[in-house]
Amino acid sequence: MRKINNKKLKSRSLSLNNKKIQASGYSLHGASRVHPGTAGWVSTSKSPAEDISENLELLRARSRDLYSGGGPLGRGAIDRLTLNAVGPGLKLSARIPGEMLGLNEDETKNLNDKIEAEFDYWAENKLCDYYRQMNFYELQNLAFKSVLLNGDCLILMPYRTDKNFLYDLRIGIIEGDRLQNPLIRPRGAILDQGVELNEKGIPVAYHVANRHPYSELSGQPLLEYKRVTIYGHLTGRRQILHLMPAERINQHRGVPFLSPVIEQLKQLGRYTDAELMAAVVAGMYAIFFTHKLTESEYGEEEYASESGFGQLDDLDFSQQNMSGLVMDLPPGVDPVGVSPARPNSNFDGFVTSLVRQIGGALGIPAELLNMQFTSSYSASRGALLEAWKLFKYWRKWFAVNFCQPLYNEFLFEANLKGRINCPGYFDDDYKQYLYSWCEWTGPAQGQLDPVKEVNAAILRVQNGFSTGQSETMELTGSDFESNAKQIKRENKLLYSDFSGDGFINRDNAGDIGAGNSEEVTEGSETEEAKTEGTSNENEGDQGGEESEINQAQEN
Repeated sequence: MRKINNKKLKSRSLSLNNKKIQASGYSLHGASRVHPGTAGWVSTSKSPAEDISENLELLRARSRDLYSGGGPLGRGAIDRLTLNAVGPGLKLSARIPGEMLGLNEDETKNLNDKIEAEFDYWAENKLCDYYRQMNFYELQNLAFKSVLLNGDCLILMPYRTDKNFLYDLRIGIIEGDRLQNPLIRPRGAILDQGVELNEKGIPVAYHVANRHPYSELSGQPLLEYKRVTIYGHLTGRRQILHLMPAERINQHRGVPFLSPVIEQLKQLGRYTDAELMAAVVAGMYAIFFTHKLTESEYGEEEYASESGFGQLDDLDFSQQNMSGLVMDLPPGVDPVGVSPARPNSNFDGFVTSLVRQIGGALGIPAELLNMQFTSSYSASRGALLEAWKLFKYWRKWFAVNFCQPLYNEFLFEANLKGRINCPGYFDDDYKQYLYSWCEWTGPAQGQLDPVKEVNAAILRVQNGFSTGQSETMELTGSDFESNAKQIKRENKLLYSDFSGDGFINRDNAGDIGAGNSEEVTEGSETEEAKTEGTSNENEGDQGGEESEINQAQEN
């Protein structure tokens, strides 16, 4: 081994002690405590339990206040995101991979149709709601809005039998307020605002109040808490869902969507109220009075009277603030007008600048927050495209965390009851996963120029960049196969000349569209029909027809 020289070590330590420690790296910039720009910046950071859970109740109350009217932009942001991400509800489109399950094309199609029909029967009935108030699609809207407004919510999946309803699965939405630590803390339990953790920090159960803890309605039961395990002990199936968009590792409670901009939204609301009141006051005919009397003419008694200096007893001052008021003044009194300089000419520019900052923090462009598209087509389209990135993200998140788990439970019960027969469904979990393949479609993206959007979709499909199904969902939010079937039925009703598949014979499409179902002869062809080549007899005559068209154009 190498021998250590103690003298060298001692001399090195002395030289280090004599040197002053100098700042370097981030300590000169973002982490500096002496820089003028950061010296007064007080910031602390702890675990998610301290930073989020302990502040959740106040954040939730302020978020609800902004949504209720404390700041008009707060309600607009939540409603705009809910409307575009979920809207009237995400619809199920079953997409079973038949070839992986040993099913042929017809069997796969029939099974997909059967699943969609059974699911619609369950989803469109209000009995699927535990409280019997909403159907599945209305519950989607409520659950998504509750997550944005309160930060999180719970979804129970109990079973209950109702008369004249074939399914027992129910959806019970529980507001985040009911998820909290019980009054009597269980011995040895690790709790984070109602979420019970094991020794490894994994959530294992939720402590849910039997009613809202702050409700003051009379006749309610005594407040109690029930421990609900995430997975059932006997079946191992999930019993409860916790909808919570996480922003930190090991986070157990959600944060309201408006939390980053709560202060800005409230201050903007106060500023708007102040400007509105100033404009209202400025709209009234408010004046002051000047007196031509000298101070000696008032006298000591009147100068110190309760009515105050200069009070005119001959005027009815209960009408002073009435707009458009005309009064007769007593002798020796002259009116002087007051100009409050309202409305403020800088109000719109200042508010627009703040809205841009708030929209940037929330991910929603200012055009959508204000519902005002005054920029160019390119700028407005760019804003919509950026907004739809956010909407699609939230739609995917909600479909994965709310719609899909409930659909899996429905499919399990439907096969258990024999309403749907999926071969080998109970053989293993992998087959259950394959049978649960589906797509959740929601509201379509708005179009600033429908012609350009449709032409672009046609080019994508023709070049193999997309499919008819994908473009149909993007443009209209509908299903391509359902549209094709409906078009086939409509063509049979409207036109007598249609091909065997039910679609219009495209060789005579122009004549049928013009209302003429008779055969078009060569002598009666118009110059336009010749130019467009709509009456081709066969492919072998294309060269001769092109020369005739060119000759007709020259004539």
